Amino acid sequence: MTATEARAAGRKPAQIVDMSWDPITRIIGNLGIYTKIDFANQEVVECRSTSSLFRGYSVFMKGKDPRDAGFITSRICGICGDNHTTCSNYAQQMAYGVKPPPLAEHITNLGEAAEYMFDHTIFQDNLVFVDFCEAMVKATNPSVLARAENTPAPHADIHGYRTIADIMRAFNPFEGEVYKQALKVSRVTREMFCLMEGRHVHPSTLYPGGVGTMPSPSLFTDYLTRLMHVIDFVKQAVAMNDDVFDFFYEALPGYEQVGLRRTLLACWGAWQNPDVVDYRYDTMNTWGKAMYVTPGIIIDGRLRTNNLIDINLGLRILLGSSYYQDWTNEEPFVTHDPLGNPVDIRHPWNQTTLPHPQKRDFDGNYSWVMSPRWYDNETGDHLALDTGGGPLARLWSTALSNIVDTPYIKTTGHSVKITLPKGESLPETTLEWHIPKWSNTIERDRARPYFIAYAAAMALQFLEEATTLVRAGHTQVFTNFEVPDEAIGCGFHEAVRGVLSHHLVIKDKKIANYHPYPPTPWNASPRDHYGTPGPYEDAVQGQPIFEENGPDTFKGVDIMRTVRSFDPCLPCGVHMYLGNGKTLTTTHTPTYGSQP
Repeated sequence: MTATEARAAGRKPAQIVDMSWDPITRIIGNLGIYTKIDFANQEVVECRSTSSLFRGYSVFMKGKDPRDAGFITSRICGICGDNHTTCSNYAQQMAYGVKPPPLAEHITNLGEAAEYMFDHTIFQDNLVFVDFCEAMVKATNPSVLARAENTPAPHADIHGYRTIADIMRAFNPFEGEVYKQALKVSRVTREMFCLMEGRHVHPSTLYPGGVGTMPSPSLFTDYLTRLMHVIDFVKQAVAMNDDVFDFFYEALPGYEQVGLRRTLLACWGAWQNPDVVDYRYDTMNTWGKAMYVTPGIIIDGRLRTNNLIDINLGLRILLGSSYYQDWTNEEPFVTHDPLGNPVDIRHPWNQTTLPHPQKRDFDGNYSWVMSPRWYDNETGDHLALDTGGGPLARLWSTALSNIVDTPYIKTTGHSVKITLPKGESLPETTLEWHIPKWSNTIERDRARPYFIAYAAAMALQFLEEATTLVRAGHTQVFTNFEVPDEAIGCGFHEAVRGVLSHHLVIKDKKIANYHPYPPTPWNASPRDHYGTPGPYEDAVQGQPIFEENGPDTFKGVDIMRTVRSFDPCLPCGVHMYLGNGKTLTTTHTPTYGSQP
């Protein structure tokens, strides 16, 4: 009998308590998680995900010069602004009919590879792993920590930590060896980014048509030197994460149910292949599949499509339980795509943002996030796809498509093999990420260090190809273009935490409509008008609770692990509400474990 079956067979009378975390923040405190928890049966019975902030970029982009779109949209986020600039440039290049020179593509790819390495490292090691560190496990699951003290780490020969508890101690905030080392690695990878894109996180050298970075052998040598300095840390990170996550499955039978949801993953692809991409819509399927991360939609473990044209046409923006008025009675901006396919009124090309502020009502409207969905024309369903935190969907889609075959990355149809060269202390290493059994909290987190390794491996290829071009004298990094009177364009890319699209409509040389859709609206979307919960809600609702604390001292670590596995906003401060009129306010420093 499984742990889930045992729970169902031995259910007790419910003890329901309202518990909420609002805000869960990174830069701005706009994410709230509202739950009902049955402490008698140790499970979450209901969850709502809310956003308290209206941004409005799609409103004030109208009427702007389209060439400014990348610089404006980079301000959408203080974390992944460069991803927005890159994606905006992709959309503009389609609209303008311009193809950047190959060297410009390599420079952009190198910048984005460094961004993945930087952001994933600081998020995983300095923020996510706080929930798995010694201090947190001691406070929430002391019996698990006691077991960890006596459990040898299987990969101690790689990372040097004898037991699982030793690894957990190494991630203790401000004090742990790996915690501090990760901060240094993040600084180095951020320097790598700035070499290519000028500044972080709002790049100054990325433009439609190319880049402003001056290519030279020393530029790429400076990048390579930094990359090789962190290559062994990347290998060790994969080993440490595997050891801890495998231990959690063993120590807490049934933990695979935490954050588990139906496998509905989306990846829009990353890193253009300059030998194939031309940014034309009618060839988008071809150059989309040539990307070094393969786009794809995965339904119940099956690759539904990896055709970017099909992915684009299936996009639907539903109002759901959000604070907006409908726009479907208005004249569409785009009725057909360049191939003559009809474009739905709820497609981003046709969306009009009509904010309607109102009181939060969990039986009605309760979030500023709309409900992006993908329409499956095989079943007629509007699917609440998630990004798996970014890496899980990217690796899963790339593995299933089995297209990517480079000197450092090999796909097999069921896995991705990543080869990293000899570093300062560790030999050449081939890592292999396997498609997991579940789309759950631990597998979202496990995929992250593997994708750091993937980004490092691809950066080596981009460096080799860029250096070859420079040595051959092919140093052009920009292609001139003219802004057309009327055009449409779409850009597909992967922000650090998942799918990113920009849809652009130009009329009279100005922006007539512009809609960026980053990963968080997909992951944090509220219930749509079909009653389908968004991914945060779906993953938390119904999950078991393994924390050993009762209602009065409950920290919600299993819930927070699930939400953070998607890479949303993080806990700069948490205010927690307990039901029956009792309010508990907790004030602390940005990460758990610091003492005043």
